[in-house]
Amino acid sequence: MGEEFKKVNIYMRIVVERVKSAKLSVDNQIVSEIGQGLLVFVGVCDGDSISIVPKVANKIATMRIFERDNKMNESVQDINGEILLVSNFTLCTKDTSGTRPDFSLSADKTTANNLYMALASEIDKLGVPVRLGVFGADMQIDTHLDGPITIYKEIK
Repeated sequence: MGEEFKKVNIYMRIVVERVKSAKLSVDNQIVSEIGQGLLVFVGVCDGDSISIVPKVANKIATMRIFERDNKMNESVQDINGEILLVSNFTLCTKDTSGTRPDFSLSADKTTANNLYMALASEIDKLGVPVRLGVFGADMQIDTHLDGPITIYKEIK
């Protein structure tokens, strides 16, 4: 069966990093910064829809990766932390045999931006302050990682 006929399972992809602080700049200007919380990279893939956004928001807000009693028992909600949410189409790569990444699984810009903004809104509704990157911009991010704790999820 040819490549064009293979069914590909697409998932919204996130990378969550526990941070002491994070600061995002564009053109040497600070756009967003947070204290203790999560730096979350979001890859909106082709086929993702608004229906997945509440599930992703809940997963991010309730992920228990902050320590209490020497165990990861608390979420960003529990610690009254913040989230820096950054759109990152490079998370939607397709496995290839070559060395150049194939980003054909990425959603189109309009869909990706709409779902990114909807995700920020859903997280905010859960009571977690959200700061944003600049969609489509060349961003520089300074982080003070905590742990480091880095979690990768594909959510469908």
